[in-house]
Amino acid sequence: MVVEEEAKLESKSKPMVNENLRFGERALSAGGAAFISAVIVNPLDVVKTRLQAQAAGVPYQGSCRLGCFESNSTVAHDLRPSSSPGVCRITGSATVCSDHQYKGTLDVFIKIIRQEGFSRLWRGTNASLALAVPTVGIYMPFYDYFRNVMEDFTAEKSPSLTPYVPLVAGTIARSLACISIYPVELARTRMQAFKGTQRGVKLPGVWKTLVEAVNPVKGSSSNGQNYRMLWTGLGAQLARDVPFSAICWSILEPTRRSILSFVGEEPRAGSIIGANFTAGFVAGAVAGAATCPLDVAKTRRQIEKDRDRAMKMTTRQTLAEIWRDGGMRGMFSGAGARVGRAGPSVAIVVSFYEVVKYGLHHFHQQ
Repeated sequence: MVVEEEAKLESKSKPMVNENLRFGERALSAGGAAFISAVIVNPLDVVKTRLQAQAAGVPYQGSCRLGCFESNSTVAHDLRPSSSPGVCRITGSATVCSDHQYKGTLDVFIKIIRQEGFSRLWRGTNASLALAVPTVGIYMPFYDYFRNVMEDFTAEKSPSLTPYVPLVAGTIARSLACISIYPVELARTRMQAFKGTQRGVKLPGVWKTLVEAVNPVKGSSSNGQNYRMLWTGLGAQLARDVPFSAICWSILEPTRRSILSFVGEEPRAGSIIGANFTAGFVAGAVAGAATCPLDVAKTRRQIEKDRDRAMKMTTRQTLAEIWRDGGMRGMFSGAGARVGRAGPSVAIVVSFYEVVKYGLHHFHQQ
């Protein structure tokens, strides 16, 4: 009797009954949600990546009165901010204007707009779209599929395991999506991390960025070892995305169901958007904050230009290096921008995805 009552309550609190939707329709809904989210939150993604790249030793590349320049060499491993303001310090072959270091999220926004132009806040948007649309198009439909299958199974066999279904379904779906198109993620991070020196100069796109990753020396031939560079940092990416997804869905799923259950009426477009946006914002912000050190490690591995070092480094070693060099502050470089991006991003994607599914569901009914 108790089990039956729990099953009824669970059924009542489900966000939407849409088992009749095909995978292609779900993918289309998710792709549209990803498109909107990628365009809106891209500036925060650029800011977060710049702060993390600076912490990793990528020299600042704005206009400097002292005549500083960007080195074409690999990222200097001992490059750290100078304690003397206004001093141009040379470390190896790289020169740093400590007076022009990024000092925080707002400072990055101001300097990018002033020195590179407002449009540079959307640097890498094409890569973000090329990444987000297929990734979310894979991620959300597969999450729905795994969640529905596992919930049906646990409700019948072991109801006590049902609360853990979103965690497992999110983990599996995110892993599939992440592995599928990882090289585009690598291109996006590199495009956002390295800055342009002049306004109006067209910077490399996704394809050229990937070609440069494989062949850093122009005219050199490619081999199997070179192409492995396209998957540099995949372990760090999975180490970030899998816990992010697990934390996110563990919070989002019960929260949105509780909100819809509290509303009490048959779900409508307004209540679906409100419940999913609220739950998505909270879940995304918490998951983004919790996984920030793993995001810093992912960025550092992806922007590493030393081929041998990039191939040998592991996520654990990278995290140890970040802790050694910057302590807790280094581990949470760009945390404000990451949390500010993750909350709205998840909220937009989930709410748009669910409301489009709701519309398609009613279209089929009619």
